[in-house]
Amino acid sequence: MSITGISGTLPPFVTTQAPSAQRIDTAQKAEGTGFADRINGAVKDLADAQNEASQSAKAYEMGAETDLASVMVDQQVASLGFQMALNVRNKALGAYRDIMNMPV
Repeated sequence: MSITGISGTLPPFVTTQAPSAQRIDTAQKAEGTGFADRINGAVKDLADAQNEASQSAKAYEMGAETDLASVMVDQQVASLGFQMALNVRNKALGAYRDIMNMPV
């Protein structure tokens, strides 16, 4: 089914593929990255955010950066990323403990 707009083109939110075809395309794209790759990427992104926050704070302290709001935003991004990583670790550890305590 295709829905055309007034101009004769499809709106950006309307696709011509069936939902199952979209899921297959997404699954094929996701096959290239495994769980370990995604975890490594997330940890790398977290480390980059923390390094950026540290450099931003250092630049503000030295007077090179004058926008305190951007420094605070960088600090909050790094803090939220760390909290999320900590919560994911705690959930994974809890799941591991639950599996280990299961009777065989």
